[in-house]
Amino acid sequence: MRVIGKKKIWWLVYVLVMIQLSLVHDAQADETSTGKLSKSQQTAVKDVIERAEDLIAVNQSIWNYAEVGLQETKSSQLLIEKLKQDGFTVKSGVSDMPTAFVASYGSGKPVIGILAEYDALPGLSQKAIAYRESLTEGGAGHACGHSGLGTAALGAALAVKRAIEKHHLKGTIRLYGTPAEETGLGKVYMLLDGQFKDLDICLHWHPSSKTNVHLGSSKALVSVKFTFSGLPAHASVSPERGVSALDAVELMNTGVNFMREHVKEDARMHYVIIDGGGQPNVVPAKATVWYYVRANTHEDLERNYRWVIDIAKGAALMTRTKLKVQVDTDNHELIPNTPLSELIHKKLTAIGPPKFSDEEKVFARRIQQPLIEKFGQNFPMAIDNRIHTLLESRTSTKGSTDVGDISWHIPTGGLRTTCFAAGNPGHSWQNVACIGSSIGEKGILYAAQALAASTVELLENPALVKDAKADFDQRIKDRKYITLIPKGQKPPVKIR
Repeated sequence: MRVIGKKKIWWLVYVLVMIQLSLVHDAQADETSTGKLSKSQQTAVKDVIERAEDLIAVNQSIWNYAEVGLQETKSSQLLIEKLKQDGFTVKSGVSDMPTAFVASYGSGKPVIGILAEYDALPGLSQKAIAYRESLTEGGAGHACGHSGLGTAALGAALAVKRAIEKHHLKGTIRLYGTPAEETGLGKVYMLLDGQFKDLDICLHWHPSSKTNVHLGSSKALVSVKFTFSGLPAHASVSPERGVSALDAVELMNTGVNFMREHVKEDARMHYVIIDGGGQPNVVPAKATVWYYVRANTHEDLERNYRWVIDIAKGAALMTRTKLKVQVDTDNHELIPNTPLSELIHKKLTAIGPPKFSDEEKVFARRIQQPLIEKFGQNFPMAIDNRIHTLLESRTSTKGSTDVGDISWHIPTGGLRTTCFAAGNPGHSWQNVACIGSSIGEKGILYAAQALAASTVELLENPALVKDAKADFDQRIKDRKYITLIPKGQKPPVKIR
């Protein structure tokens, strides 16, 4: 059978997944006999298994919608409908973002939050097949797997609700619908708006090419647009009367590129020119360059950002243009939490990863082949089915996430599960294909189970919540949260 996730065969994929999950459930029963999963945790895990068909359909829907950040109308509405149908109270359109929402069930403390994302990336539309072919020409695609991310978060929240009902657990489960993660927007503005202020613990996850907890950090990031304004003129007849905004952009970029030699090795500055003029015979009166500036710590980011600002001002002086600076968002590095990481790792181990079929491994090998042929990359395995150790999980990612800002205010723990072929590059068409196939679907259901079991244990075990808070207090005591977003600024209406 082909493992391509097309609608006409998705039910066959579902049958295979359910067979696998039944095996996982049998194995889980053996694990439970050793005390690794309580009865209430078993209830939550079983609920995910029973909902597998519906969850797979949710992933397929969001995968097909492929909506970019702040425009995830259908995706967020689907999640909201599922939550309301199951008895959750939902606040939609929170924090001045139409696709942001907060869903709650239960009452009292502790309040445990799970994060959902559902935005796609532009220009990465891809069918769920093992070679490059767009689903919609020029369209977006879930190259970071957020169709699955939102789906598993939904499945976990619904499963926790089932455990609360059946076992009369005290506490509140919240699902946070956070838009535009790919540009680091949603969670930051929701945080500044107070949406997380009474949260005790926050859990998150992300599709990956391996399974582990997130015990490392990430890079801080500021997303900022520099717009230069000048005067238009005929570029051949009267160039002396023109003031070129594009010249300012190019001079700024040159300055930043010379800056690279004199920053720490962890620093990153990358940019795209999103407005460079209309045509060559008109001196561009307006030009905009969009920058991401990153560093391992927010303190270093602030220093680098001030330098980039000075370079932009210098470019404006050199070209006699006017400069406008627009900070869209500011992401802090992730602060890990040892007790939460240990908890999640135990649940991943107790439940056990899904097994991938020979056909899925062949599909993964075909996904890898273009990278081998064109770029000489090496892939020791097709799919990484291991649960990596906590020691292996301590390395920091080179990416950035707005989850980091939450972790500066609330004890936060996260996990990854295998949803992609081993070694898939991030933000690639290969990831789009995998998250839309049975490979991704197995990882999604596994993540939902691990999140649900972890959340239930936090509801059952006040001492664990206390330990997580103590670890958080120790890590945060010498840090001061500073945001580069102007006070009172509302989120952008759209990103591009």
